[in-house]
Amino acid sequence: MTVAFRNTGGTAVRSGTVTFETHVIGALGVDWATLESTEKLPAPIGAGKRVEKTWSVCVDAWRVPLGMHVETRDVSVKWK
Repeated sequence: MTVAFRNTGGTAVRSGTVTFETHVIGALGVDWATLESTEKLPAPIGAGKRVEKTWSVCVDAWRVPLGMHVETRDVSVKWK
């Protein structure tokens, strides 16, 4: 998953985390589970700068039974 971060503030972002919410979706579209994974923010991000980072979001095979699939639908960021 590739995410672009843009710092629109006046000072550099020095640290933080990005959280991915990956959903296990059944064959009929039912959301069976939401699994979170957290990674470090690609810091520092200077004032007015844009940074792009790619992560592999993995789910244990036993969590995704035959006929289901995964979708990372939500991404949230906390920075300092």
